[in-house]
Amino acid sequence: MIGIILFLIALAAFMLVGLVLIFNRLVHKRQMVKNGWADIDVQLKRRSDLIPRLVESVRGYAAHEKSLFEDVVAKRSAALAAGDNTTERGKTETALSQPVARLMAVAEAYPDLKASRNFLELQTELSDTETKIEMARRFFNGAVRELNTTVESFPANLVASLFGFRQRDFFEIETADRALPSVDFKGT
Repeated sequence: MIGIILFLIALAAFMLVGLVLIFNRLVHKRQMVKNGWADIDVQLKRRSDLIPRLVESVRGYAAHEKSLFEDVVAKRSAALAAGDNTTERGKTETALSQPVARLMAVAEAYPDLKASRNFLELQTELSDTETKIEMARRFFNGAVRELNTTVESFPANLVASLFGFRQRDFFEIETADRALPSVDFKGT
């Protein structure tokens, strides 16, 4: 009888330790996802802050592109309004990348603008920011993949459902539509 009681106590302790370990692993993975999203958010805000400066640089040379400037401003506002919803934010950031790429193409038509130190610095900053967004997106999506795998795996799925851990969506920006500004250091 005492042997059975000791066995049940040992079994309960083992299960409790297992529950704690799984819970802590889920918390760790969720924190990695939150950290990854914070990194993406910082870089997207940085890009969003660069865009008005870029628009103003180009506006002086290409005042006739009013609809393009309005499109950039509207899409920037939509991207900022999407907040932390990764699916919606990915769609709005992709939509924003399209007019920004067109803006960069317009700038190519103005040699004085392309040679402007201010424009070149903005172009370099935007290119650097795009690279940082890509790195942050990869980190975030890797963290999401690990969290989602853990949430779906047995026995972690039991603990996840018990404590409200859920799968997260990946952050996707259509790479074909992203603004990848070219930087020409030759000043041609």
